[in-house]
Amino acid sequence: MSGHSKWSQIKRQKGANDAKRGALFTKLTREIITAARQGGGDTDANYRLRMAVDKARASSMPADNIKRAIERATGGGADAEQFEEITYEGIGPASVAVIVAAMTDNRNRTASEVRSIFTRHGGTLSTVAWQFVQRGVISIPLNGRDPDEITLAAIDAGAADVAAPDAGSIVVTTEPADLEAVRRTLAEAGFEAESAELSMEPTTPVEISDPKTARQVLEFVELLEDLDDVQDVYANFDIPGELMEQLEQQIA
Repeated sequence: MSGHSKWSQIKRQKGANDAKRGALFTKLTREIITAARQGGGDTDANYRLRMAVDKARASSMPADNIKRAIERATGGGADAEQFEEITYEGIGPASVAVIVAAMTDNRNRTASEVRSIFTRHGGTLSTVAWQFVQRGVISIPLNGRDPDEITLAAIDAGAADVAAPDAGSIVVTTEPADLEAVRRTLAEAGFEAESAELSMEPTTPVEISDPKTARQVLEFVELLEDLDDVQDVYANFDIPGELMEQLEQQIA
């Protein structure tokens, strides 16, 4: 599993108890509103909404909050929130390639905030999407079960790849179009996912083993993630697991 995937998993596990939970719920609400407005409020018919709702539930977002977000999106009205989806690309510390996915009601504000973080950390906005490929990513908690059993089930379900256990989970990678089918097949086999989402996975990871440099990269990524308008940050860094665990204790 790449360093960025490990970091994303750590952030997800911390989310339920993190002091920033309110900000997380705001981001999840935006995602639900945008998905519902584009494809309707039925999770069975709107796969993007289904993923957004599943993500919200995995982050312990109250059911009432989810329901209100869908109602706000489908109820219409002149004052209903309108969010624009924008993607920024650039190079950060240690020549790490970064893709920033945002939802905003003010394009100029968001661009200024993202550019400022890149500049302050010696980075620059530039095209890097060619260093990534879109994949479906499913995380299955082990819960004491045999990793080989889950791996075989994932392969039979049509997974493109299965990563070794990390932090108590197995990560299943799929083609984007196969994400829901693989998730559903695994669930029917008794392997419920703790998360299932589309992600931008790096094709050329940048290996970082120096603690100081690794800390700079993680702080940079977290600053981007903390922006109100930023939904997801994808990066191609690869930090060894032992070092990642040490740094995770230092960066709150």
